[in-house]
Amino acid sequence: MTTTSPTAALSSAGVSIWLDDLSRERITSGGLERLIAERNVVGVTTNPTIFAGALAKGEGYTEQLHELAGQGADVEAAVFETTTADVRDAADLFRPVYDTTDGYDGRVSIEVSPDLANDTDATIAEAHRLWDKVDRPNVMIKIPATLEGLPAITAAIGAGISVNVTLIFSLDRYRQVIDAYLTGLEQAKAAGLDLSSIHSVASFFVSRVDTEVDRRLSEIGTDEALALKGKAGVANARLAYELYVAHFASERATALLDDGGHRQRPLWASTGVKDPSLPDTLYVTELVAPGVVNTMPEKTLEATFDHGVIEGDTVTGAYADAGAVLDALARAGVDYDDVTGVLEREGVEKFIVSWHELLDTVRGALEAAR
Repeated sequence: MTTTSPTAALSSAGVSIWLDDLSRERITSGGLERLIAERNVVGVTTNPTIFAGALAKGEGYTEQLHELAGQGADVEAAVFETTTADVRDAADLFRPVYDTTDGYDGRVSIEVSPDLANDTDATIAEAHRLWDKVDRPNVMIKIPATLEGLPAITAAIGAGISVNVTLIFSLDRYRQVIDAYLTGLEQAKAAGLDLSSIHSVASFFVSRVDTEVDRRLSEIGTDEALALKGKAGVANARLAYELYVAHFASERATALLDDGGHRQRPLWASTGVKDPSLPDTLYVTELVAPGVVNTMPEKTLEATFDHGVIEGDTVTGAYADAGAVLDALARAGVDYDDVTGVLEREGVEKFIVSWHELLDTVRGALEAAR
């Protein structure tokens, strides 16, 4: 791996770089291997939007879709087969990283159908189905942090399934996610499972917070409000890290760690900067802390490699300032609970739209093949 670049400095500071993208073309072309070797990438995350884009391009999927059409597969079965094949191949590609880091990195995530976001039992069943199908120790099953998703997270962890909890926006919901994870570890321990084989990350979304908050600040329009633009996402994430440190130092967590359990690492998601007036590496350089993951779209990864300035931990000394930002937002008239509630609902809705675009794309390919 590169040892003198900004991405190498980021890795040395304790941040695991995961790519927020996957396609068959990335795997077969050697592009993903290049990012591992040259950009310090040690994992991959996927979601319905990413797979919809990959399948729409069609590169590399034609032969498999023809085979599936010949077997009479329906559209959902075809999506399941194609996406799990990509994740399995990517997991094999990252297996050396997984082995070298003792399971800490080398991870590839695949999400349960967003149509199930409000159905606990169906989410649990889908998590088991994906886990068994990919059949690789370095896969993580993504489960959204909806209210209905919380018991599914616990059940999956309790069954020994490694989980990437996604779509976290609020600090209160993050507390619930940590509790769901610890409860799952307790259930796994009671069942006699090896806690050291279970890993989890909690994906805290960043740029979407700024997008929604900044829209509201622009509508408020005062000088005080406008001065807060571009600050909410980083502040929210920094306070999430403060919660992470505190909760995993508790007696409850320490007992599980002593039995071989792992901390559920914070993962910074949605790290592509949407506002062109903000630095394009903002959600990387301002969220450096030990033991976190930053999952980046390739554009953000390349910007970081090219001109990111990594100056060590930019989180743990900034809790008071982060709290002051949220307090100032409240005084300006921004309702934090409403913001995060809207973002969770929109996050699920956006993934549902992408999921159905993916289904439509594969349906068309199957019909053409037949």
